[in-house]
Amino acid sequence: MIPNLDGTKPIYIQLSEWLENEILNGNFESDQKIYSQYQLAEIFNINPATAAKGLNILADEQILYKKRGLGMFITSNAKDTILTKRKNQTLKRLVRDIVVEAGRLQVSKEELIEMIKAADTGEAEK
Repeated sequence: MIPNLDGTKPIYIQLSEWLENEILNGNFESDQKIYSQYQLAEIFNINPATAAKGLNILADEQILYKKRGLGMFITSNAKDTILTKRKNQTLKRLVRDIVVEAGRLQVSKEELIEMIKAADTGEAEK
């Protein structure tokens, strides 16, 4: 995902999520140096302060760590931290929203489970 500068989500959040995805996809390894705020600003044509804010979110969440004078690096447990965070925040919120909508539409738990199974096998797209 490349940050969508016209989107409703703040750019620094999009940037931090993009970096998380890069880590999850194996494009960055533990203890590897990550892009600087200036490199990110140039890559995405954004303000360096915005890029720094995205990096600082990941540092605050202990996904990145700073080496004074050298830059930011990936922590050894970054992948696990991201997976745990996304399961506990993003996925649970999405499931809660689906369950609420299913209730509004009077979809039973069994029907909902079947829909999830169908989506997992690709049958839902047919």
